[in-house]
Amino acid sequence: MPGGGEAASRTGTPRTGTPPQVPAGVGFTGRPNPARIAAYFGLVVLGALVALAGTLLQAAWFPGGLIIALAGSAGLFYGGRILTGTQIGALAPAVGWFVTVFLLLSGRPEGDYVFGDELGLALFMLGGTAVAVMCATTFKVPQSATPRGRSGI
Repeated sequence: MPGGGEAASRTGTPRTGTPPQVPAGVGFTGRPNPARIAAYFGLVVLGALVALAGTLLQAAWFPGGLIIALAGSAGLFYGGRILTGTQIGALAPAVGWFVTVFLLLSGRPEGDYVFGDELGLALFMLGGTAVAVMCATTFKVPQSATPRGRSGI
């Protein structure tokens, strides 16, 4: 080999002599994106609001209100997953939701709960937690059924 080829491989790529590119990080190793951080923070706040509304709703109309509150929570968790395209997008509203429901379930110093009966709140907390785990652990976000390219016809 001529002496120039060996020197070029030590300082850069053999053909162009440019330094090798380091791949950009992905996920937690990548650079923070301010828009994505703001979206996650907004989802946490939205999760807290949905938890408060769901707690009031399930206490007002027990069987039907519980189903509506769980459907609203599921819609928020799945919507966060679709919006961001990441599992953290489903976990961010779940964190706000879970902290709010836990604080409402903790009770007051007098010994009673803030809202409704124990059964409804326990079902709301367990059901919402199960829905959050399902939305966060889905393997892949479904793609659109319509083809993006030409149909070939």
